[in-house]
Amino acid sequence: MSKNSKVLNLKDKISGNEVDLSLCNLTEVPVKELALFPKATTVDLSCNNITSLPPEFCNLTHLVKVDLSKNQLTCLPDDLGNLVNLQHLDLYNNKLTVLPVSFSQLRSLKWLDLKDNPLEPVLAKAAGDCLDEKQCKQCASKVLQHMRAIQDEADRAREKRLLREKELERKREAKQREREAREKEARKREKAEEKEKRRKEYNAQMAALAAQEQQKKKSEEKKKKNGQAAGGNKDKKVVVESAPKPRRSLVGLLFKFLFLLLLGLAGVAAACRLTDLQKEAACVPINVAVDDSLSWAREQEGVVRQLVHNLSTAAKEFLESTQTSKS
Repeated sequence: MSKNSKVLNLKDKISGNEVDLSLCNLTEVPVKELALFPKATTVDLSCNNITSLPPEFCNLTHLVKVDLSKNQLTCLPDDLGNLVNLQHLDLYNNKLTVLPVSFSQLRSLKWLDLKDNPLEPVLAKAAGDCLDEKQCKQCASKVLQHMRAIQDEADRAREKRLLREKELERKREAKQREREAREKEARKREKAEEKEKRRKEYNAQMAALAAQEQQKKKSEEKKKKNGQAAGGNKDKKVVVESAPKPRRSLVGLLFKFLFLLLLGLAGVAAACRLTDLQKEAACVPINVAVDDSLSWAREQEGVVRQLVHNLSTAAKEFLESTQTSKS
């Protein structure tokens, strides 16, 4: 059967706002075809062999009444709550055990039949017997209440899960920050150690340069001291060499003075003895002294000769020592 024939047959099954697809031996819902008729708000799919509803069925938000009784449904789509306009839902005689959590979002639902389904005990208790109109309305209300409780519990569980995930994420971030802080501290420590190492190397270099400079200074001072010592020795030699000069000059002056004195005395004695002055009163004692001296000299001739000899020998030795010092 082609798509066009399906559409044509579907048109044949539409009456006003109702689509009757019951007893058509369907195994699946013709969702695409139903979507072409948004004015068909009531769909009867009862007495078929439908085992599941496709996810696209939840896009038929125009549906108000759906009859899926006497099929083989084992589950409903998770997004069934998207059918916000659904008021009447017949699920009688299927194989459902649970309902999707989104069922709680069917806020417009007023009528529900879940008889003859192998429902779990808590859901079956909420659904009740659904033996008449009133019980089906109560079923809708109680099942929605039950599903909202499940939804709230699921929301709390999801919130707790999200909180746990956030807590885990915070812990991971905290560990990451702690790890980054440790790495940063380690890098900072390494930089500080490297800086301290460079500082020590720099101080060692400066100390070595200072030691070299100190050694150089000491060498220069030592050389300078050696030079001053050599200069001192030279000065001492000069002093030693020049020291006799004043002594020699003093002796010469003394000899000159004695020589002049003797010449003077000889001149006075000659004047008093050989000139007409010898008769003067002043020359008398001089002549007497000269006579006495001559007498004494004749008497001491040997002694004078020895004295002159000694003086000449001493003068000769002094001159020789002076010449040796100069050389």
